[in-house]
Amino acid sequence: MPWTEYHFPPAMNHLDEPVRAKAIAIANALLAEGHDEGMAIRVGIAKAKAWAARRGIDGQEAGAFSPPWPPPPR
Repeated sequence: MPWTEYHFPPAMNHLDEPVRAKAIAIANALLAEGHDEGMAIRVGIAKAKAWAARRGIDGQEAGAFSPPWPPPPR
């Protein structure tokens, strides 16, 4: 199942929203290519952090937890 801005792996909780969005897009693309979820998550996060660093975006806030908000519509 593809991830969204409201439903994503717990490993992406620490990422700022723009970096998380990029990580989700990368991980979803890897899933579509047939890679397993664990690998897609790890690569998605790593590549999103590299993307953010090249653009001067802070990739994470130390100790911050950012739950998806607003909650998804039901």
